[in-house]
Amino acid sequence: MTRRRVLILGAGGRDFHDFNVVFRDDPDVEIVAITAAQIPNIDDRAYPPALSGPLYPAGIPIRPQNELERLVADRRVDEVVVSYSDLAHVDVMHLVSRVLATGADVRFLGPSNTMLTSDTPVVAVVASRTGVGKSQTSRHLGRILTEAGLRVALVRHPMPYGDLEPMRVQRFASLADIDAANPTIEEREEYEEPVRQGLVIYAGVDYAAILAQAGDEADVIVWDGGNNDVSFFRPNVTICLVDALRPGHELAYHPGEVNLRMADIVVINKIDSADSSAIADIRHNIAAVNPDAVVVSANSPVTLDPGLDLAGARVLVVEDGPTVTHGGMPFGAGVVAAQAAGAAELVDPRPWAVGQIANTYERYPDIGPLLPAMGYGDDQLADLQATMRAVPCDVVVTGTPIDLGHIIDPGHPLRHARYEYADAGTPTLADALRPFIEQLAGSTIR
Repeated sequence: MTRRRVLILGAGGRDFHDFNVVFRDDPDVEIVAITAAQIPNIDDRAYPPALSGPLYPAGIPIRPQNELERLVADRRVDEVVVSYSDLAHVDVMHLVSRVLATGADVRFLGPSNTMLTSDTPVVAVVASRTGVGKSQTSRHLGRILTEAGLRVALVRHPMPYGDLEPMRVQRFASLADIDAANPTIEEREEYEEPVRQGLVIYAGVDYAAILAQAGDEADVIVWDGGNNDVSFFRPNVTICLVDALRPGHELAYHPGEVNLRMADIVVINKIDSADSSAIADIRHNIAAVNPDAVVVSANSPVTLDPGLDLAGARVLVVEDGPTVTHGGMPFGAGVVAAQAAGAAELVDPRPWAVGQIANTYERYPDIGPLLPAMGYGDDQLADLQATMRAVPCDVVVTGTPIDLGHIIDPGHPLRHARYEYADAGTPTLADALRPFIEQLAGSTIR
């Protein structure tokens, strides 16, 4: 029988998971290629044979998404599977239209097919958009569960930007573990703070293997979703964050709207920075699509580590890369902290940008006078360092969660700013989780 020829559209994360769970062992389907987008330097490689399984002894080619139409024609594709996260609904339909214009079918895989079932209870932290505050919420959730006497493993959405085979299962329990993996800046942004907090972090490529290993050492698994992706694990409780600074986005992005509709608890974050009318609109949207969800209000206060006085200073702000690039946020913790501390000027780094950093500004022209912490490879990291060193400033304020001075020399004094989670009224997140925690604590503490 002729195998159905399928192309997977993705960006180095959900696409690999969908292949592993749905297609890897299916003899009726042939995956002819996986596309890559958003992240630099991850196309023109292969999903390796050690991960692709016996049906794909040569692995699977990974090609740039801009080759979509040619790939469909040249490889006689019958069906294209959209395995993306954090796309506007209109952009999803542009992709679908491009596929349909070739004559191929389009398919979206549902959670029933892609969620792995865990023997260990799972709390999933997901979101409506990138940059809404999942990371600090996951850390806060880790504290809540740990204080209840539970052993916690935090499993992070994939960021497989390096050599895929050794990244199959990654476990980080110390900063030395993180250093040994030679991760990108984006990976460090997700790993360093939870490890400093004492949490064990898992990530990688093969999430069935990750789930088995994490479940062996934990009473509860916290799924920390990247972008606004749906959980890879079937959760006992789903917490979905929505952004008070981006009202309406909770119903305008894929698969963020899916997360909102599936959530048990919805956290409206950043309400301390938002207009009351925006918050009211968001509450209306939540009630319209998920009236049974428990709604929690939260703030994202910024803390600034000690260092050089910023009053009257010329400050270069470095922000979390994904948040201000494909996340579309105009600023992050660094800008908030610098302005609150009395900076005289936020120095625009764009005239001094070099190499791949200059390319990032061209690709995302809406980025303002700040520097995105892009470091997906050694060359890009070197360009980031060169740009920072060239900017004439008194101090650098970093809004990325990592210790940036640990991996590059910025040539200027550094101060670090970070968002934290803070409940704003009742019910608190702990209140909303109490029935689950009481049930769990009574049955699983070993």
